[in-house]
Amino acid sequence: WSSPLLLCQSGCIITNHSPFLFVLWDDSQIWGIMAARAMLSMGVPHRLVSASEITVGLLDRQKPSIWLVPGGDARHKALDLVPGGLDAIRTYVHGGGRYLGFCGGAGLALTGKDGAEGLGLCPWQRGRFDDRIQHFMSGHLHVALSAVEEHAGLIPPNMSASPRLPVWWPGRFEVQDHPDVNILASYESPAEDFWLADLPIADLPADTFAAWQDLYGLSFTPTFLAGQPCVVHGRYGAGEYIRSYSHLETPESPDANRWLAYLLQRLAGINPELPEVPAWHSHGQQERWQDPVLVSMWEQLKHILTTGLKHGLLFRRTDWLYGWRTGIPGAHLNSLWAALGAVIEHGPGPLALARWEEEKERISRVMEVFSRGCCQYLLAERLALTLSRIDPDAVPPSLLTDQRESLFGPPMQAEGLYREIMEPLDELAYLQLSAM
Repeated sequence: WSSPLLLCQSGCIITNHSPFLFVLWDDSQIWGIMAARAMLSMGVPHRLVSASEITVGLLDRQKPSIWLVPGGDARHKALDLVPGGLDAIRTYVHGGGRYLGFCGGAGLALTGKDGAEGLGLCPWQRGRFDDRIQHFMSGHLHVALSAVEEHAGLIPPNMSASPRLPVWWPGRFEVQDHPDVNILASYESPAEDFWLADLPIADLPADTFAAWQDLYGLSFTPTFLAGQPCVVHGRYGAGEYIRSYSHLETPESPDANRWLAYLLQRLAGINPELPEVPAWHSHGQQERWQDPVLVSMWEQLKHILTTGLKHGLLFRRTDWLYGWRTGIPGAHLNSLWAALGAVIEHGPGPLALARWEEEKERISRVMEVFSRGCCQYLLAERLALTLSRIDPDAVPPSLLTDQRESLFGPPMQAEGLYREIMEPLDELAYLQLSAM
């Protein structure tokens, strides 16, 4: 790292004078893999970077043209960057750097409560939802673009009047009036593939939400989104940032991909070879790493997912994503599927191979326990669903909670046996993708 030369993931040689991008890896789960895949597919010069590298001074030796921070857990990302990493990124942006954050990466750039757990690049804080179900939204939404002339340089000139941008369980901004913060896009209306939790909005009759409101007093209507900021730009010292609750790196999302390519060119002088992210068929990876333990884990995970599919607890959402019924830990299963798929899809590099040899016996034992326990848990959830109208207490909710937490940890956490498997797989995926 003392050298001014850097071999990037897309195979080119980067110098301190050529534009390139850093991707922060930690606590990104499936979203880090998706971001890395997007950069590779688009031919963007980039390097995957761990939080530990930032905390020990990487930015003193190498300054990227732009930071890309994928989705994931913003709070844990901030904790990973302590001590020193948060200050290093602030200093980089304040001195003229660029920051591009998606979803959890957008949250990381906010100012945390009492100034904690955030970079503080943007004076806004994360907003609260009036109802928790409002967070469980996913799919494409039409957005309204800013009509302010001075924002035009940050919006592709060939964008449609009401583009479709993808969101995957985003947070909300707590909007404040500040001269250095500009709203580039706001939510407008759901597109045809939009879901609220496990409800496909487009498949429901137009008056459904109003009827539910009248009959049950339940407000599920997605109109709470209308006018809420989706993509925001701001300045921090001599630098600037884009925070987007839309995942612009989503595969096969033309409007989002076009905006991402434009921002890389506009903010960092990076010209992607392709302005789009191709389809991601994560359900059918080729098994290039034919390690028997990995192949066995792959088969066990497929059995877990098949169990969920057969019993209506999981469903195919896209080529790269499973949907899930409310309460099922589908986000964790998707991340596990993506991480294991990324590992076996590529031949093992020397670092990944050495790390795997150290861990595979332990992980294999944990995976066997996890696989049996997860299938039992999913079947228990299915039984509880069947009996819910006949005998709601036949399968005690506390028992389901105990099973779920031993496997995955409490809601919105990544603990239990899942963490024991996911952490080393995430490291292997990092090593594999870093070697490309």
